[in-house]
Amino acid sequence: MNTLLHLARLSDRIVVAIGRASTWLALVLIAVILFDVVTRRFFVLGSTKLQELQWHIHTILFMFCVGFAYLSDDHVRIDLFRAKMSQRTQDWIELIGCVVFVIPYCGIIFYLSIGFAYDSFVGGEVSSAGTGLSHRWIIKSCMTFGFALLLLSGICIALNRIVILLGPPELANLARHSASVHKTDLVATPDQPVEHVRTSPPTHSIAEPSPQGKPRSSTRSSTDDPSS
Repeated sequence: MNTLLHLARLSDRIVVAIGRASTWLALVLIAVILFDVVTRRFFVLGSTKLQELQWHIHTILFMFCVGFAYLSDDHVRIDLFRAKMSQRTQDWIELIGCVVFVIPYCGIIFYLSIGFAYDSFVGGEVSSAGTGLSHRWIIKSCMTFGFALLLLSGICIALNRIVILLGPPELANLARHSASVHKTDLVATPDQPVEHVRTSPPTHSIAEPSPQGKPRSSTRSSTDDPSS
């Protein structure tokens, strides 16, 4: 079970790193769209290349982030019945769904898309528009890469659910935390669970003399004591 959890975390790191880095393409897409709109409206410099570049960037953004969205549970779910079930039943459904649907489907599409991109590369495929972008194989290969990431995400979630359902309680808790860490935007090291950081220093009750000579209790932060 320890090995399964480490494999799940390795897959998790790869998908999350690529997904988070790819989110910056959204800014690039916005810049390209603004430039195209402004030049087309005020300078009459419409470009087919710019229009095709927009949907190319959008495709890359989607394909490179879909695996990360699945890991962080930000994809669309239709939970008419599943949401009312117990957490353990939901875990079994997630595991069966990964093994029966997600992993085989992504594996098939990944395999078929390799030939799809390779044929485009060998044939020197370009845009059907005379002034469009060339090297169409680049954008087609993004399908291969995107489904590889989604396949890796499915494997990661399946391994996590196996540990949660069949592993010892301490590993199950780590796997449960790993499955939700991106949702709460926390970061955990591979061998150490996330610890909550104490935001206020501890206080100690000390006695101070009152003007009448009787001891008076007060509370001070340990940061106020120069000797601490």
